[in-house]
Amino acid sequence: MSGHSKFANIKHKKEKNDAAKGKIFTIIGREIAVAVKEGGPDPNNNFKLATVIAKAKANNMPNDTIERGIKKAAGDVGNVNYEYVTYEGYGPSGIAIIVDALTDNKNRTAANVRSAFTKGQGNIGTPGCVSFMFDKKGQIIIDKEECDLEADDLMMMALDAGAEDFAEEEDSFEVLTDPDSFDMVREALEKEGIPMMSAEVTMIPQNYVALTDETAVKNLQKTLDLLEDDDDVQAVYHNWDE
Repeated sequence: MSGHSKFANIKHKKEKNDAAKGKIFTIIGREIAVAVKEGGPDPNNNFKLATVIAKAKANNMPNDTIERGIKKAAGDVGNVNYEYVTYEGYGPSGIAIIVDALTDNKNRTAANVRSAFTKGQGNIGTPGCVSFMFDKKGQIIIDKEECDLEADDLMMMALDAGAEDFAEEEDSFEVLTDPDSFDMVREALEKEGIPMMSAEVTMIPQNYVALTDETAVKNLQKTLDLLEDDDDVQAVYHNWDE
C-alpha cells in the first residue's frame, strides 16, 4: 500500500462545504451535456455518459438532478458547444499546476486562467511542460465511516477487480487503477455495494513539493482559489505538499 491519498484527502475535505458541492454539480452538469451531445441520452448505449453518471452518484448528486440534466441536454443538443481545454503552468517556487476546463468560450477561459496564474506570481507554460510530472490514474476514494469492510478485504476485492494499488489513510481508503481499467474496477465495487466518496480519472503527482515561504504559500493559494472559483474550470491538479 502506498501513500497517494494525501492529495485525495485534502481535495475531498475541501469539497465537503456546500459551495464546493455546488461547483461539483455544475462541473458534472456540463460533462453530462457534452456526453449526451456526443453519444445520446441513453447511458446503456453511451459509455461516456455512463461514466459521468457514475461520477455524479459518487459525488451524491440526486438521481432526479441527473435525469433532469440528461433531458435538458437531449433537448439542447444543437446548443451545447462546450469543449475541453487543458492549461499547464507554474506557481510560486516552480509548483506544477494543470488546469482542465470545459468552456463555450476559449478566449474568456484562457484570459481567466492566465490572470489567475499572474495574480499568484506564476505563469502559464507550454502544453506538456508539467504534465510529465503527473501520472494519469483512475482514483476511487472510500470514506471509512461508510464502509463496513475491513481494509484487507476491501484491498483484495479492489485488486481482484483489476486495481493497481490500494492505500489506507486516517479517514479513507484510496483505490488506484490504470485509466483503461477504471470503469471495470468501479463497476465491480459498485456491484458489491461499496460506497464511494469520489470516483474519477485524475492526475496524481509523482512527487510533492513543500513551500516554506509564507508569501509563496499565499500567492499559490490565491491562484488555486481563483481557478477553483472559475465556472469553466473542471479540475485543478498540483504537486504542492500542503
